[in-house]
Amino acid sequence: MAEEEAQKPAPDDKPAAEKKPEAAAEKKPETAASKAAANKAAGDAVEAILDSEKAPEAPGKTIVRKPKGAKKGWKAVTFAKVYIQSTFNNTMVTITDDRGATLCWASAGGSGFKGTKKGTPFAAQMTAQKAAKRAVELGVKQVTVFVKGPGPGRETAIRALQQAGLQVVSLKDVSPIPHNGCRAPKARRV
Repeated sequence: MAEEEAQKPAPDDKPAAEKKPEAAAEKKPETAASKAAANKAAGDAVEAILDSEKAPEAPGKTIVRKPKGAKKGWKAVTFAKVYIQSTFNNTMVTITDDRGATLCWASAGGSGFKGTKKGTPFAAQMTAQKAAKRAVELGVKQVTVFVKGPGPGRETAIRALQQAGLQVVSLKDVSPIPHNGCRAPKARRV
């Protein structure tokens, strides 16, 4: 116990409430000129630190930096899965490897179509051709096709895949069908 008492600091003779006014009295009111001088001094200190961190450049040598966003190198994939989502307003084609990692994709909007033209069979054909061309460049030869949605570009997109040089091994409709789930929207009066 005697050791613990020896380690404790000696209490000041003034209570904490009396110390605060002294600290406030010691503070000088800051003026705009003193603030500007303090900011300039801080800025000079930061610049000195940054200058010291820079590496000295060797004469006659140029520094070449690697691009930060280098693309991931894909191995040659011969078999892929094609997901065609065909709605009344747009058609999207995604091509993935057998694990589900996206190899390439295309949409009618990204193929240059705007507005109601995105929902046409021709837009779906051009979209599928664009995605298939990229897939063939990656080495894809055979595909399994999964079609989702009631849009007008379903069959056209599948034909475009075959014309682009992809062999369709199987075809599956994965459109979501409710078992009397949510209430349907009210009928439009046109």
